[in-house]
Amino acid sequence: MILQTWHILPAAFIIDLIFGDPEFLPHPIRWMGKSIAALEPRFRNLSIPLFISGAFFSFFLIFFTWVLSFLIVKATRNIHPVIGIVTEILMIYYCISAGCLEKYAMDVYGALKQNQLNDAKKKVARIVGRDVEPLTEHGVIQASVETVAENLVDGFISPLFFAAIGGAPLAMAYKMVNTLDSMIGYKNERYRDFGKAAARMDDAANFIPARLSVFVIALASQILSGRGSIALRTGIKEGKNHSSPNSGYSEAAFAGALEVKLGGPSFYGGKLVCKPAIGRRFANVNLNHIKQACDLMILSAMLWVVILMAITAFFY
Repeated sequence: MILQTWHILPAAFIIDLIFGDPEFLPHPIRWMGKSIAALEPRFRNLSIPLFISGAFFSFFLIFFTWVLSFLIVKATRNIHPVIGIVTEILMIYYCISAGCLEKYAMDVYGALKQNQLNDAKKKVARIVGRDVEPLTEHGVIQASVETVAENLVDGFISPLFFAAIGGAPLAMAYKMVNTLDSMIGYKNERYRDFGKAAARMDDAANFIPARLSVFVIALASQILSGRGSIALRTGIKEGKNHSSPNSGYSEAAFAGALEVKLGGPSFYGGKLVCKPAIGRRFANVNLNHIKQACDLMILSAMLWVVILMAITAFFY
């Protein structure tokens, strides 16, 4: 089921910018998380190696998500084409998170602007996986910028990439891949084997979008500050300077666009993780870079929507 209506993508994006992710609304991604938590024990108890049961677990949930989404879209289109289009718009809206990411990052900016470091740590904890207690003001700023850069890919570039290829069902399947990775794709004792397949699937799903993001970010950077070539060079040259095979590309492009140092050691679960540095030759981040990162992220998202609109309109 390819995305046949070019205006579905911008409509989903506009809804995301306006409404973000209201806590009071039911959200399919939260349902995905609940289904993962509920079914994990059943697959863990299978009399097969954990790596295999974890792979079956991941494949089952991803395939089930695609089938269910496909049937919902098909059923609503059969009721009326407009209802089908609205359903697909809402599904894709639920798959993207540029609006709420900007809001959360700017909440951190606002707290730091008022010299409320502890409040800023609480707010940044909503969007980062690292330990926030040891962070200085500089650490909170850097964590915010890095998260905005990294989440542009899995929170926007990737889901719309798959939506353009296979409509809302494929975008929803991607979000299940991403949710599985965020919940079980760890290298700790509990998930090292069981979550390995989920982590590999997420790496594979983001491989192309992460690298395409460098060019989109560079274009946005050129429009905003004339630093497109720096963003492009840094993204290509230093994109591999990350523990993740994909996250470093958007982060490196942001480092070049903002001319700031990113990466380096951070604490996760009380343990120091020495991540490679990105943009060593640049200056340290300051408070204004949070806002600049958000501006860069939103413009990159807009450009990505325009690019995909043009492609879908041309081919379909």
